[in-house]
Amino acid sequence: MSVTLKEKLYEKIQEWRPRTAALLKDHSDKVVGEVTIGQAIGGMRSVKSLVTDISYLDPEEGIRYRGYTLPEVFEKLPKPEGSEMPYVEGLIYLLLTGDMPTESEVSDVVGELNKRRILPRYVYEMLDAFPANSHPMAMFSSAILSLSRESCFSHKYHKGISKMDYWDSTYEDFMNMIAKLPEIGAYIYRKLYRGGERIISKPFLDLGANFANMMGIAKPYDDVSRMYLIIHADHESGNVSAHAGHLVASALSDMYLSTSAMVNGLAGPLHGLANQEVLRWIQGVHSDMLGKIPTEDEMRSFVWDTLNAGNVIPGYGHAVLRKTDPRYSIQRDFALKYLKDDPLFKYTDLLYKVVPPILLEQGKAKNPWPNVDAQSGVIQWHYGVKEYEFYTVMFAIGRAIGVGANIVWDRALGYPLERPKSLTTAMLEKIAGI
Repeated sequence: MSVTLKEKLYEKIQEWRPRTAALLKDHSDKVVGEVTIGQAIGGMRSVKSLVTDISYLDPEEGIRYRGYTLPEVFEKLPKPEGSEMPYVEGLIYLLLTGDMPTESEVSDVVGELNKRRILPRYVYEMLDAFPANSHPMAMFSSAILSLSRESCFSHKYHKGISKMDYWDSTYEDFMNMIAKLPEIGAYIYRKLYRGGERIISKPFLDLGANFANMMGIAKPYDDVSRMYLIIHADHESGNVSAHAGHLVASALSDMYLSTSAMVNGLAGPLHGLANQEVLRWIQGVHSDMLGKIPTEDEMRSFVWDTLNAGNVIPGYGHAVLRKTDPRYSIQRDFALKYLKDDPLFKYTDLLYKVVPPILLEQGKAKNPWPNVDAQSGVIQWHYGVKEYEFYTVMFAIGRAIGVGANIVWDRALGYPLERPKSLTTAMLEKIAGI
């Protein structure tokens, strides 16, 4: 008899709880790191104070999901027949359990999510009440927030359950929510940008293919959808969106309240909008060059002129990575196959060839290589998704997978309410000897 995802997750939780308990009981006074005044004032950057086993940002290998590099994830996860990109459902299984799923196990998750995908009528009614010029992220966050009334965890908590069982109803909320997010996102897209003509989801399609179907975009956009959701699924717990979701969930707010908070953080221009800013810049370069495809020497000259004018090349560099972002490389491989004649991709390709050597020669960039945002917008634009503001909604659907998996495990291991201590400026001055 096969083991379900939830049963496998319970086995993993039972194995993991003693590890966390032993660390707290026997080693809670061990020092992990120090905090400087610069870190306290500067947004807590690089302060080691969060725990997650879902993902880790390796400076050399990029993001790792449950220890696997992204190339390994894309190679090992099962793929739908005839598709180049893996099932998103396989990633959900991997993030929750740490195990690579079999074809059968992924098929079970596909079926499980399909049973949960139907949205309550009131969600559509609420979205229809938004003004036509509303921002899609405000609509997306509000729709998720409205689903809080469906929360299994909230219902069970108020009836009274053991802390050891918090993870169970949180898992149910996670699966229910993830199944519905593509429905919400695609409905918002069709309402705002396609005259309100809704496309009904198809039962038995996987999550990525169903999202492409509801968006109204033909193959191979189903693979674009799978790729985009997987590469954006998680990025440790310290970035704004992941930490916002984790922080709100630490108050025992339900999955929907916590994910809405995550979406709100992602909507900020310093976090989730980089891909559209890169696309705008590339389109500006294309316009400046009157649509001509430049030679490498011409592009090299343009990049130097940009840098010498005191401007940056968006999409290049990363706070942690010290090599090309694997999320960029996976998109690049796809684009080389399907977008090789696209004018904007030709610009992206030329920039990839000339920018890193120039940044190295300039000597100011610690990491001269492209990050995930350097071409993700170009791919969306190619397939007709030309509404910049919507890109972050797709980002959010993917990011909810990793954040939600973290919240399930937070509940399983009994992580407490987050409550860091603050200092005054006068206290910092005293520490500094001012």
